[in-house]
Amino acid sequence: MATTGTPTNITQGSKTKGGIGESTLRPDGTLKVTGEFAYSSDMWHEDMLWGQTLRSPVAHAEIRSIDISEALAMPGVYAVLTYDDLPAEMKHYGLEIQDTPVLAHGKVRHHGEPVALVAADHPETARRAAAKIKVDYAELPVITDEASATAPDAILVHEGRDDHHIGHVPHPNIVHRQPIVRGDADEAARRADVIVRGEYTFGMQDQAFLGPESGLAVPSEDGGVELYVATQWLHSDLRQIAPVLGLPEEKVRMTLSGVGGAFGGREDISMQIHACLLALRTGKPVKIVYNRFESFFGHVHRHPAKLYYEHGATKDGKLTHMKCKIVLDGGAYASASPAVVGNASSLSVGPYVIDDVDIEAIALYTNNPPCGAMRGFGAVQACFAYEAQMDKLAAKLGIDPVEFRQLNAMEQGTIMPTGQPVDSPAPVAELLRRVKARPLPPEQQWATAGEQADVRALPGGLSNTTHGEGVVRGVGYAVGIKNVGFSEGFDDYSTAKVRMEVVGGEPVATVHTAMAEVGQGGVTVHAQIARTELGVAQVTIHPADTQVGSAGSTSASRQTYVTGGAVKNTCEHVREAVLEIGRRKFGSYHPAWATAELLLEGGKVVTDGGEVLADLVDVLEDEAVELELEWRHRPTEAFDLRTGQGHGHVQYSFAAHRAVVEVDTELGLVKVVELAVAQDVGKALNPLSVVGQIQGGTTQGLGVAVMEEIIVDPKTAKVRNPSFTDYLIPTILDTPTIPVDVLELADEHAPYGLRGIGEAPTLSSTPAVLAAIRNATGLELNRTPVRPEHLTGTESS
Repeated sequence: MATTGTPTNITQGSKTKGGIGESTLRPDGTLKVTGEFAYSSDMWHEDMLWGQTLRSPVAHAEIRSIDISEALAMPGVYAVLTYDDLPAEMKHYGLEIQDTPVLAHGKVRHHGEPVALVAADHPETARRAAAKIKVDYAELPVITDEASATAPDAILVHEGRDDHHIGHVPHPNIVHRQPIVRGDADEAARRADVIVRGEYTFGMQDQAFLGPESGLAVPSEDGGVELYVATQWLHSDLRQIAPVLGLPEEKVRMTLSGVGGAFGGREDISMQIHACLLALRTGKPVKIVYNRFESFFGHVHRHPAKLYYEHGATKDGKLTHMKCKIVLDGGAYASASPAVVGNASSLSVGPYVIDDVDIEAIALYTNNPPCGAMRGFGAVQACFAYEAQMDKLAAKLGIDPVEFRQLNAMEQGTIMPTGQPVDSPAPVAELLRRVKARPLPPEQQWATAGEQADVRALPGGLSNTTHGEGVVRGVGYAVGIKNVGFSEGFDDYSTAKVRMEVVGGEPVATVHTAMAEVGQGGVTVHAQIARTELGVAQVTIHPADTQVGSAGSTSASRQTYVTGGAVKNTCEHVREAVLEIGRRKFGSYHPAWATAELLLEGGKVVTDGGEVLADLVDVLEDEAVELELEWRHRPTEAFDLRTGQGHGHVQYSFAAHRAVVEVDTELGLVKVVELAVAQDVGKALNPLSVVGQIQGGTTQGLGVAVMEEIIVDPKTAKVRNPSFTDYLIPTILDTPTIPVDVLELADEHAPYGLRGIGEAPTLSSTPAVLAAIRNATGLELNRTPVRPEHLTGTESS
């Protein structure tokens, strides 16, 4: 890893071992790689029951009747629940719009919608009982695309909508619409020497986390329930769970259990309410674990999209204008669609300077699977389209594609199409320069290896389909922009409780937040922050639960920024309280207690000159300092619903990729040889973790480019490939060398100058791979993922 940048000023605890800036190891790392880590699916309770969900086999139908008698009569079955058994007046939930029924009532709106629940003493008994429930469905026509959703006589997916978006959408089957208008795109188009247009299709992806949805609900003596669950946002779950159980929030106690990946797919409710309902009905603990098939129906996916773009440029390569329409398929329920629309529209221009734009983004209600949060959150789809447009313009103008991008690259001070200035470093041109300057991998290494050639280096790999016949190389570039944190006026804050005391003769800090550790390394970073700010070696991370204030979601690349900021802020206040105790006890012995800048380092109170004033053990003795504080980043504001103007985002992140591919043009097979990446991270709090995140995001983008897509039948809206047999994700054999170049250009507004990093590499890796394949084949390739038939011209109509 190469690093370059302006060092961030850190005054407190910079000498403390294991603090920020070091590649400290994950506390859960060894347990995970040895198979000893306890995931939520591993939980067990004496006398527990097993829950099972009956799901709809059709995408749109009236429910005429439900007969549960045979299921209830089975030995070992303790409860069968339908919509009529729900205990509270509130029977729907949702992140923003409460449009999702706990169990289907009167109608099902998508394939796999939950209809009934079973609790039994064995998982196989529960499964068989669910199969005995008889549901009489009367199938209805399905809405599957923009044309069928927005026709004047279209069937309404949700009749009688009364949410706050309905007043500004042109059709009830549009969840949300966000236009952005700045300047005069039509007038600017007349100044363009060249204009390119493109229509792009972005497929539906699954988050494909390896640990399926699971959790354990335990009824408590006070009539409440304790829920141990793998999730991304404990307090959001709590806000949705308690009302449908008919319980106050304080009677629903949630604890995070081991999470086997998330990537947005655990931001919505899955089995949480169902497990609690069964536990409260039976009076026994209930465990629910989805298998892989059910997991595909149990969580939202990434929005598929149609994107229509027009760009213009002068003959010397300056962009004149952009027009675009982005149509996102939100599926049957709203989930995070309104926020995804806001991201897609506000970031649709990419990291470029374009003064005149006319943008529209919408999300549809359809009978396709519900879609919501996934890594990249609306910016991924837009990046695929605008980067293809940049290549088209560069080719039409005869300009190198990297130079063309650099010529139009935004920088600090650029005004976004929303009117918001970019007020921190935006090294777009430099990122592109770095990936282009990196030496290319040797061409066709397999051609000179003779009998020692490794077929894994060829397109098709171990399938041994080619020995180099018809294989050509391509190189492609892309760069993207992603927002960090919650946007559009959302009150984005986090809470941290920090306790400092003497345990076993040494000072110990305990950090307690509700942050969901889903693999991003937050537990590691929180300990590093505490060591840095409090100067102690021993830091304990308390399990995340709802007994402390909200930490917000582990999404939007926000946790290190926001919950890390909360931990830093609380530690600073704890440090000051500790120093005040020291001043009270020892201030009369040394004038420096009153006059010097005091630090906590190595378990001691020291002056900024390094003089030791006291041991922390002597300062604290039997006292403990504990504080719980909230922390917020700078406020944002909603985008105007007519013009899209507004300071909607708190921070932007940038990454650029160069992809090198080799393509078997006869068989349509692609081998990605290298995916080089350069990214500005502001400040690398844990450099090893940073590289891991960038490489992981890059690999996900590779999957989107050449293999990952949920196939939905356009006639029935049924999912065709709900398994890892048919939904393919990159393995280690598909993953190329991913050299990482890290820049550290501090954002003065952020804690330690850091920048959220998790999502940006997922954006530009996909269009870089597509650009490389286009470079190799000469094909236009306006959809992703690219399949073999797209490269061989054998695609069926």
